[in-house]
Amino acid sequence: MTDRNPASAPRPHRHHWRRDVVELAALFCAVAVADGIANLVVHGPRGPILLVASAVALLVTAAFHTWWARRHSHAPPPAGTPSDPVPVSSATTGTGSTDGTNGTGTTAALWRMRTTVRDEPGSLASLCTALARNGVDILNLQTHPLPEGGTVDEFLLRAPQQLPSAELTRVVARAGGHSTWIERADAHDLVDTPTRVLGLATRTALDAAELPLALRQLLGRCTIHSIPATTLSGRPNAGADAPVEGVLEATVMRLRDPSGGAITVERPYLPFTPTEFARARALVELDARLGPRVPRGQHVLTLPEGNEITVRRADGSDLPAARAMHDRCSERTLGLRYHGPVADADRYLGHLLSPRFGRTVAATTASGKLVALGHLLWDGDETEVALLIEDEWQRRGIGSELLRRLLAMAVEAGCDSVYAVTQASNTGMVAAMRGLGLPLDYQIEEGTLVITARLDATPVTARPASGAPHAQAPSEHGYRL
Repeated sequence: MTDRNPASAPRPHRHHWRRDVVELAALFCAVAVADGIANLVVHGPRGPILLVASAVALLVTAAFHTWWARRHSHAPPPAGTPSDPVPVSSATTGTGSTDGTNGTGTTAALWRMRTTVRDEPGSLASLCTALARNGVDILNLQTHPLPEGGTVDEFLLRAPQQLPSAELTRVVARAGGHSTWIERADAHDLVDTPTRVLGLATRTALDAAELPLALRQLLGRCTIHSIPATTLSGRPNAGADAPVEGVLEATVMRLRDPSGGAITVERPYLPFTPTEFARARALVELDARLGPRVPRGQHVLTLPEGNEITVRRADGSDLPAARAMHDRCSERTLGLRYHGPVADADRYLGHLLSPRFGRTVAATTASGKLVALGHLLWDGDETEVALLIEDEWQRRGIGSELLRRLLAMAVEAGCDSVYAVTQASNTGMVAAMRGLGLPLDYQIEEGTLVITARLDATPVTARPASGAPHAQAPSEHGYRL
């Protein structure tokens, strides 16, 4: 939104009779004065001296008028005066980053800002005017009416690089805004809201595992928890009884999970608005109407010894095959994967194979036997990766292949890092994580090893084991198996 000065617009010319009268009177006065001066010069005793003195006075007056006009012209005042808006400078701030340019080509910063204003005529106009006076351009604006009165306005702003967030907040406060929240934005926020919401709805329609990610991108920085209807022991889970219409409580919203249980969304730093709650409910309703769905793309890869395996997405329909693989795995393999009693391993499978809690990829042989599972699990604000490979198929590169595909999905989902929980004696998992070529952090506590891989926006592509893969082309969303 660019501010325009009404004074710069042309105004229609109006003819007034009073102006003609004034001009005619001035003309008669000028004639009378000229006649009096002429008579004084011709008939006076010192006429020539008076004439020369008048000429000198006229020249001095003309010189003074020229000097005054140059000294007090209509050029803009020098920058830096207290009444001036903050100048847009090409110098960057301490971060040294450049987010964009304004209309003059100088650097500017992008901000996302929310503020609450009174629900009365002129309040939003006053706020926009105050921002324009400080060189702030409004790129996008959304309004969220509040049931108790007032309106939450959400802006995407391009501000001068030298205008700090604290000063921007003070400008908004002086214009009548309160409860202001502001954070840096990036180029991804330049997409208009309807386009972004339609894109999230499309991703949700293609893959049930996208719902938690779509909610997080829709609502901004928030924490999402999926609460199953029952615990692993079969008892009802506390907090899993959300009503159909959902519940909105300031910074927490609870929605009924179509697959059972509830989805809790928390954002402690900023209350949710009824508009955001309605959008979240619409996404959940879309997921419920479409039912369980997982993309069925698959990739056939050739292992070093010549065997072919098929890598594909897995879901609840693979539960019998996963349990059969459990029966073929040794206690040591199951213990390294689940870090608990081996007898409870089968109880985790329903949770792991549910698309609500993440994405699962499976490796099957040419005969269709499931021999490996890889999980990418949404854990609040963090993301966990885990692998389970049948004993006789270990050390063949399957784990590295699944891990690379899982991390490619994590990059696609916008995750900053992923972590794996294992034991120091699990050399296969440690080697697979090291083979990613990413920065790793290690933390050991009482024999448990937590390896965190920092993605740092580095693309992690899945590569074939060896030989030419007889694979279908990746989907338009990358390796979303």
